Amino acid sequence: MAAMTTRRVEANGFRFAVDEAGEGDHLALCLHGFPESRFSWRHQLPLLAELGYRAWAPDLRGYGDTEPRPQDVASYRIDRLVEDVAALVDASGARRATLIAHDWGAIVAWTFAARQVRPLERLVIMNVPHPAVFGQVLRRSPAQRRRSWYVGFFQLPWLPETMLTLGKGRAIRRAFCDMAVDKSRFPHEVLDHYAANALRPGAMRAMVNWYRAAVRFPFQEGPWPKITTPTLVVWGEEDAALGLETLEGTEAYVENLAIRRLPKVSHWVQQEAPEQVNAILSEWLRP
Repeated sequence: MAAMTTRRVEANGFRFAVDEAGEGDHLALCLHGFPESRFSWRHQLPLLAELGYRAWAPDLRGYGDTEPRPQDVASYRIDRLVEDVAALVDASGARRATLIAHDWGAIVAWTFAARQVRPLERLVIMNVPHPAVFGQVLRRSPAQRRRSWYVGFFQLPWLPETMLTLGKGRAIRRAFCDMAVDKSRFPHEVLDHYAANALRPGAMRAMVNWYRAAVRFPFQEGPWPKITTPTLVVWGEEDAALGLETLEGTEAYVENLAIRRLPKVSHWVQQEAPEQVNAILSEWLRP
């Protein structure tokens, strides 16, 4: 297994904490979700290095060891998050880039690929629908609106971050344990890591501000451009937050699409089923 190291990368006015494995000019940039961190890619970075990539997993804006940690909502609008990804790709010096992304990181990756901000060789999305498809399902599906209740709750001032950090981050721990099918994948030391990240000064507000900015600022004006990058969607079928109907119609927005569904796996797909996810990545990404 390739060794992992942590480095600091200056990009777009931030000092990103980045876990790295592998060498070369072919970048695999792994983008985490909420309420995670670069740690969520610990099972994938060594594999990506073995496949010939220089694999980077940064703590995204507002998370973990990345500094500074803006507290205003506008700093987390989608345009700013996409700029971070472009700056990280540029800072890597890589000639080729692949995005591998989960949850909120995948929303940023969908947007980045659709806007063609930088050339991408491949796009891998885990357990987040294309934003246009999600919007359509949300409008017609009361069940999905119920699943997405927390997005509305997160629009409230101060209360969400207060409740999420009570009891030394009890709600953060439960977000993983309650949703996971295989709870053994989230032992105390893993939950301790995510709770400790959320309890850093200003961290929980920054993390919730991603949701606030998504509602307050325009996400996409006009029709979504069709993604031409070869795209793989990996989906744990037991996702408590996102129904399988949010996958339907993705092909209308992606020219070259592959979908791999994993039964009896939750939203936390790459952490809960790393062996299955890595086998899919190994097959799909191998030259």
